[in-house]
Amino acid sequence: MANIKDIAKMAGVSVTTVSRVLNHHPYVSEAKKDAVLNAIKQSNYKPNINAIHLSKGKTFLVGVVVPFSNHPYFGYLIEGIAAEALKHNYKLVLFQTNYNEERELEALTMLKLKQIDALIICSRNCSWETIKDYISFGPIVLCEDARKKQVSSTFIDHYKSFNAALDYLYQKGYRNIGYCIGRKTGTNSHQRHQAYLDFIEKVKQPFHKDYIFYDCYQLEDGERVVNKLLNMKQPPSALLVTSDQVAAGILACCKEKQIKIPDELAILGFDNEPIAKVMNITTLDIPLFEVGRKLFNQAMKHDSIFHEEVEVKLIERQTV
Repeated sequence: MANIKDIAKMAGVSVTTVSRVLNHHPYVSEAKKDAVLNAIKQSNYKPNINAIHLSKGKTFLVGVVVPFSNHPYFGYLIEGIAAEALKHNYKLVLFQTNYNEERELEALTMLKLKQIDALIICSRNCSWETIKDYISFGPIVLCEDARKKQVSSTFIDHYKSFNAALDYLYQKGYRNIGYCIGRKTGTNSHQRHQAYLDFIEKVKQPFHKDYIFYDCYQLEDGERVVNKLLNMKQPPSALLVTSDQVAAGILACCKEKQIKIPDELAILGFDNEPIAKVMNITTLDIPLFEVGRKLFNQAMKHDSIFHEEVEVKLIERQTV
């Protein structure tokens, strides 16, 4: 396969002239330009994209770390990131980790090796101490409250939003309030749990550890939650559910088990996904597509660190 030196020899010009033609440099005579283009055509020369990217100091690739690609929450984030990437002629390298730390380290290593220009972590498992070791290699953007860290972030204040949701349920007359969440670890999970502890202390309600349901990600997890409720002597009267998918699963199972919503159990979801509208679930609206757009734009700002909080709003429907 011909290389740039072969093209220069065939065209009777210097390697520098060939490089200028390939990069559309304006200061090349028409005669030399035609000679180079003819040589390229005759030899079927294809530019080395990696070499071009290396010469420009960019790969035009951005890494995106998500635990699951089939979950609507992360799907909407990816959609927002991808839409903005398209505007800037960037492509995405997707890392689905299933919260496996080794997969996150693969993404961080690609940043270190300059195989991607920036890395967006939508939900992480690695410790901050691990992340911190890589921030000198390129922009890292987190989708969590990272205001005290040396990386950019777009985030929801989950302490504030969780507290507001709990207060809403309390003002509606519910006292025995529980919540459903994905995982125990992570910044967002810690913020929500602390909001819950502070709230029940404020309203002088007892703490029931069995009112907290973990590993709630998908529609079918709602059935598991309802089955646990049915086996409890004093089940919660309301549930704050951090995924509309799970909230929909709970609602569907409650109808099957003839549990009256909201008379016997109130449900308040998160994210305002289409399924929440279809099933009339009261939910907190998180503009995930917009969050994704902001994450990408932060990744493009190589020389500055900034943090942006995204506001949520309550969408009232029939489950409360």
